[in-house]
Amino acid sequence: MDLTGLQADVLRISEIYAAEHRIDRDRDWALLKLQEELGELTAEHLRLSGRARGTPDAQALGDEAADVLGMLLIYCAGAGIDLEAAMRRKWMKWLEPQTEA
Repeated sequence: MDLTGLQADVLRISEIYAAEHRIDRDRDWALLKLQEELGELTAEHLRLSGRARGTPDAQALGDEAADVLGMLLIYCAGAGIDLEAAMRRKWMKWLEPQTEA
């Protein structure tokens, strides 16, 4: 599974979900949903670490992490961000051999 293919699949699923639930995915919708999903991931983390009420569930933690990634991919598509290029520029450069100045 590559990032571009994953993003395309997530966008298709988001379109289906939005049509089915009559959601207007306006300009800031994806960013607000990303924040919501990050809050849900945080809540699961707190449950698993014994710092919140509820039953700890490692699978739910993974599911919430998937929601965060999905919403990030949707946000990047809407904002015109090439996430693969940004990752290469910001992160992958650290794996390249460093040249002496």
